[in-house]
Amino acid sequence: MSATHYTTMVETIEELKKNGFTSNFEFLDQTFQDVDSGRTFTADELTIVKHYRFEGASDPDDMSVVYAIESSDGLKGVIADAFGLYANPDLGGFLETVKIREGK
Repeated sequence: MSATHYTTMVETIEELKKNGFTSNFEFLDQTFQDVDSGRTFTADELTIVKHYRFEGASDPDDMSVVYAIESSDGLKGVIADAFGLYANPDLGGFLETVKIREGK
């Protein structure tokens, strides 16, 4: 994927889907779960491939981040979180332990 700048979260997620990041991950009990298959992944089975941060045009407190995640067996998906004050601290702590492979 190229280093493209997206203006909206929806635009980013749609482009990631076009690039194969089609799974929807949710964070449950210190694991990521693929919503469709129910498969779960621990932090050591995941890699952050890209991340995109957004700030609301009218409200600086309206911030979010989208992560493109790949599992060790090749499943690709996305997860989004608020950024800053409204961020999920448990998700943030989990993501700090996930490998990062950005910049390729």
